[in-house]
Amino acid sequence: MPPKTRERYTRQIKLPQIGLSGQEKLAGKRVLIAGIGGLGSLSSMYLAAAGVGHLIIADHDQVELSNLNRQILHSEANLGDPKVTSASQRLGQLNSTIQITPVQVRIDHGSIDGLLEGVDLIVDGCDNYPTRRIINRAALRHNLPWIFGGVRGFDGMISSFVPGSSVCFECIIQNPDPLEPEAIKPGTSPPNNGILGATAGMIASIQAMEALKLLLTIGSPLTNRLIRISGLTMRITTTTLTPNLECKGCAPSSKDKDI
Repeated sequence: MPPKTRERYTRQIKLPQIGLSGQEKLAGKRVLIAGIGGLGSLSSMYLAAAGVGHLIIADHDQVELSNLNRQILHSEANLGDPKVTSASQRLGQLNSTIQITPVQVRIDHGSIDGLLEGVDLIVDGCDNYPTRRIINRAALRHNLPWIFGGVRGFDGMISSFVPGSSVCFECIIQNPDPLEPEAIKPGTSPPNNGILGATAGMIASIQAMEALKLLLTIGSPLTNRLIRISGLTMRITTTTLTPNLECKGCAPSSKDKDI
């Protein structure tokens, strides 16, 4: 490892769970950031700073003024720009030693498999249930772990899904309330629900931590556990997750895994 690279990551290399070998391992990893809004902004920055070798950032939107209270990867100078363009520029400024591939695309059944070529892990930065369902099915097909994060107002939730080792997303969320943002249809805008930027930052930071743990095979990931955090009270609850034997995504009897 070149001296400047070692200097950049010196504080991580000092951690016995990472060390020089772990840092070199991160350099060879490829991660898909699925959405570069409130969650993807911060999770991608931490993964870039940590030295994950290749980040693929996928999003179809442009930067809007109302994004800036929480999507800290973008700035006023980027208003109207594709989010992936703004994000790739900022991430490149943060760490010029890693590879960043911006893909301006809507994540759907037609695009998801192409985005996963060579990918080791997916970080969820979406804002709706149908897209997460697409990610979940693709993760199951490709045997890829992915980190779910959801935020609204002052509250957030997070879990890690690892095919073969945990329940899947659809085991725990199958029939969302049609009035909730999780239930909006692909291609439509989510309702104008309030959100504090720090809420997204709180959950995205944990997503980045989970991603690094899974990439390095260290610690105890949030597999089969769902954490909920209430920002107003700072109450944190952990729910143990159990498989749904009738899950349409991962149950052995499922007939529509590719839908």
